[in-house]
Amino acid sequence: MILACFAMLAVAGCASAPLIRPAAPRIAGFYYPVKKSQTLWRISKMYNISLEEIVRINNISDATQVEEGQLILIPGERREPKAVAAPVSSSPSGYDAGEFIWPLKGKVISTFGQTYNFMLNKGINIRPYGNPDVLASRPGRAVFCDDNFKSYGKTVIIDHGDGFLTVYAMNSEIFIRPGDTVPQGKRIARCGPAKDQYVHFEIRKTHKSENPLFYLP
Repeated sequence: MILACFAMLAVAGCASAPLIRPAAPRIAGFYYPVKKSQTLWRISKMYNISLEEIVRINNISDATQVEEGQLILIPGERREPKAVAAPVSSSPSGYDAGEFIWPLKGKVISTFGQTYNFMLNKGINIRPYGNPDVLASRPGRAVFCDDNFKSYGKTVIIDHGDGFLTVYAMNSEIFIRPGDTVPQGKRIARCGPAKDQYVHFEIRKTHKSENPLFYLP
């Protein structure tokens, strides 16, 4: 009887013990050190690998933790990075027009995937440090401007012609119209309202929301 009890306890203990999963197989590849102000998106273009794969194999859950000098695993044999295409148009901002720039200088108060004001954030919310002017993150064409777009308020959407769209919402004023050609760094709106001043910024790839922090320097 005692032996039977011990046997039952042993079985119960085995049933409740956590399963030990085997370690993931090591991925063949090499490490690339992140340069100053370099984005994961630029690295993905340099090595012709999808941004999603870089994020997955490096287990990057928070893009704000990617820093200069950090080693990023690139799968495959070691190879020289390819030159990234030249800017598609001139940029008064002084940046490569093929890259994204911050729509304004400020503090990120809500990140991608967080719940903010009872809504799932499909972008980031940025509270300006001072200047509330909102700038075009990349050159493109304004395809949507609305003074009262659902819960987003005054909203602008710019099509960048390569499958990417950027969304700028929660503005107090809009300075462009649908159909306008917009260079990178152009003032397109002013964020607001003043009592809770911030801009809601999204990057969409083929209409799917992406984490803007993977694209911004």
